Parts: sequence; C-alpha cells; structure tokens
Amino acid sequence: MADATALQRLTLLKEEHRDLDGAIDALLVDSRPDQLRLARLKKRKLRLRDEIAAIEDALLPDIIA
Repeated sequence: MADATALQRLTLLKEEHRDLDGAIDALLVDSRPDQLRLARLKKRKLRLRDEIAAIEDALLPDIIA
C-alpha cells in the first residue's frame, strides 16, 4: 500500500471510529438502548481500531535501538 493511499485510508478509518463513538454515546442516552445494535457498533469500532493499528504499524515500523 502506497504511503499516500495508506494515509488516506487511515484518515477515513479514524473518522469512522470517531463517528462510532458518537453513535454509541447516542444509543447509551436512551434508557433502554438496543443491546444488539450497541454490540454491533462496539464490535465494528474494535475492528476499526485493529485496522488503524495495522496501518500505523506499517507506516511507522518499530525501530530496535
């Protein structure tokens, strides 16, 4: 993956991750939130976090000092 493409993908993933935060918060405001939808949103957020970490690792590899 080219660096420019990876950076664009990373930006989009981080934006979606933030959007999911808002959606989860909105669901939690309800006194009886839809637990299935909440679980799906949280699962998607975790997958995004993992994908973000993988791209960041590819862009900034660990340097053994």
